[in-house]
Amino acid sequence: MTPVHLNRLLTLERPVVAADGAGGFATLWEVVGTVWGEIVPGIGRDAKGEETMLASVAYRITLRGAAAGSERRPVAGQRLREGARVFQILAVTERDAVGRYLTCFAREEAAR
Repeated sequence: MTPVHLNRLLTLERPVVAADGAGGFATLWEVVGTVWGEIVPGIGRDAKGEETMLASVAYRITLRGAAAGSERRPVAGQRLREGARVFQILAVTERDAVGRYLTCFAREEAAR
């Protein structure tokens, strides 16, 4: 297994649905905590949105392990933030058999 370099400070956020005051709902993001991670980019692609082009890049983000059910363990639907960059978490699995590290499969999108 290649060595892991947890050299990026990331903020883990979870979605919270709140009333928007007009009879609807808005998704707000609540900070769960900060984690150190390693970000490895994958292959990028362009996708046509309704009104704009979206550039989408897949990433593998490695974090320290956390037990299933722990608030420190990311789950699909949450996101990791590094400054203005936002990585949507698609799936999470153990990187090794012992569970020392987790791999988050994530996607970063930017409007073009």
